[in-house]
Amino acid sequence: MTTDIHATAPSDPSTTATMRAVAFTRSLPVDDPASQVDVELPRPVPGARDLLVEVRAVSVNPVDVKVRGGGDPDGARVLGFDAAGVVVEVGEDVTLFQPGDEVWYAGDILRPGTNAELHVVDERIVARKPRSLSFADAAALPLTAITAWEGLFDKLRLTEASTGTLLVVGASGGVGSMVLQLAEALLPGVRVVATSSTEESEAWVRGLGAEATVNHRAGDLRGQIATAAPDGVDWVFTARVADPGQLELYVDVLNPFGQIVAIDDPETLDIAFLKSKSISFHWELMFTRPIAGGDGQLAQHRLLTDVAALVDEGRVRSTATTVLSPIDAEQLRAAHRQVESGRTIGKVVVTAGVDQEGAR
Repeated sequence: MTTDIHATAPSDPSTTATMRAVAFTRSLPVDDPASQVDVELPRPVPGARDLLVEVRAVSVNPVDVKVRGGGDPDGARVLGFDAAGVVVEVGEDVTLFQPGDEVWYAGDILRPGTNAELHVVDERIVARKPRSLSFADAAALPLTAITAWEGLFDKLRLTEASTGTLLVVGASGGVGSMVLQLAEALLPGVRVVATSSTEESEAWVRGLGAEATVNHRAGDLRGQIATAAPDGVDWVFTARVADPGQLELYVDVLNPFGQIVAIDDPETLDIAFLKSKSISFHWELMFTRPIAGGDGQLAQHRLLTDVAALVDEGRVRSTATTVLSPIDAEQLRAAHRQVESGRTIGKVVVTAGVDQEGAR
């Protein structure tokens, strides 16, 4: 499914005192060459519970674009959250990993990012990457898998015994693509209706498990949902709650005592009118556990381990659709440009230039 665009081998960072990275120093439009720049930074030192990871591949998420556009940082800020790579050093209190382990994770918004040769990350939000995936294909999944898992199972509290209809809004994006796959793999009694707007995105979401689709650009969306879900909708998983009219739409189509989980970032949101149907509203932010710190972060280690097992069993697949290389400012600007377009299906990955051919 992926499209590889030129690859070059990385230098060996294992003995260097510095590392190459990509950073932004000013909040600029993506087409400005200074919006992301190549820099050289000191080699990071892992803390007691940290891993030092040689980064083999990263992916770009809407949060990268949001942070880059959110104002000038204090100094050079390295973006990047998703990563797949190899452990090269461990902190003195690390118990879960050792040098040489191949890992994947989604990082911590409060720490430097993954767009670098080397990256430090708390072991409790890391898992071993799926054996069946290349680093490039693995890097597409962690952030979206965590978001989808926490939304479905921690917030909506769906189980193998759950029955009803789930509406997924923004279904062809990174998170939506993982919501569809986890529902298909783990929620046999849940019928999934997905939004799409093109033949390509409809084929994509149906290939990931959607039983029905509705076209949010074709008009009369309420009528389409009523046809696709004649017994009403029980849960909404949305990346678009900030869009005008979306919350009103959800109230109309949800059954009484329905639930909404949202992942985007409206400046304000009036939810008072949810009360008439006793609708529950949930926020999902996958950085909440890393921000809180402590052993609560182990939940992400465990769920990424479970997702890796699903991948290796063939029940979940990578959502990488474009792979750029190498990890430098030019390629990351190109990746950000694609994500900013709002038309990306699946995920855009940037790789250090190794392990492009498939599983190790």
